[in-house]
Amino acid sequence: QVRLVESGGGLVQPGGSLRLSCAASGSIFSIYAMGWYRQAPGKERELVATITNGGGTNYADSVKGRFTISRDNAKNTVYLQMNSLKPEDTAVYYCQDLGAVVRRTDNWGQGTQVTVSS
Repeated sequence: QVRLVESGGGLVQPGGSLRLSCAASGSIFSIYAMGWYRQAPGKERELVATITNGGGTNYADSVKGRFTISRDNAKNTVYLQMNSLKPEDTAVYYCQDLGAVVRRTDNWGQGTQVTVSS
């Protein structure tokens, strides 16, 4: 089973940018789709962005046009570039194998905290 470790979060002012990284302990080449999720205080975890092994992407309406997900199979890493950040983006961000979620074999890491505040 692939272990996923998120990093890159931090405190940023509104309008700023951050790039999150998801490093895998094993190959992600065979994983059909990877995704970034986030969970804000008092809210359910939500799917933010997905990417398939063919490079196809999908975004939640709330982040579309501002966030970009990418995947580097050679480095076993998934990224989330976040631009024009808003306070509403404040949350703990997690990466995940979407297939594992469907199969109910998903393991969630500690995530990385993103705080957007003046």
